[in-house]
Amino acid sequence: MLKVGDQLPEFESINQDGETVKSSDFAGKKLVVFFYPKANTPGCTAEACDLNDNFSQLKKEGYQLLGVSADPVKAQKKFHEKFGFQYPLLADENKEVIEKFGVWQLKKFMGREFMGIVRTTFIFDEKGICTHVIEKVKTKEAAKQILETV
Repeated sequence: MLKVGDQLPEFESINQDGETVKSSDFAGKKLVVFFYPKANTPGCTAEACDLNDNFSQLKKEGYQLLGVSADPVKAQKKFHEKFGFQYPLLADENKEVIEKFGVWQLKKFMGREFMGIVRTTFIFDEKGICTHVIEKVKTKEAAKQILETV
């Protein structure tokens, strides 16, 4: 998994509208990249909505936001439209971005093991250097956790 001090990986993926988003689009900007397991599930909805509710405050601190999961474009679009998110969601079906950040890992749930996305938030400065990694994301307090790093 990426750690503090690491450079923002180069990536290219498509958002909920089928538009290409590249890591280079965020050059010179502070960036929050949050990874969530699945669109429209209770925890992921709580996290994404909390970030959306606090979007103006995050923006005031200079942050750009980017949500990423392995959901297809159609699912991301539905999720995005349903809640009116003010930031893009990447549909990383081939898991290229997910793997570059190291969040595709073995998970345990109800006694079974499987590979999946570990809910994680990465914060990058204007130089593309990772300044914080939030591994224990509190879905209803995701924005607060980010703002506490300011």
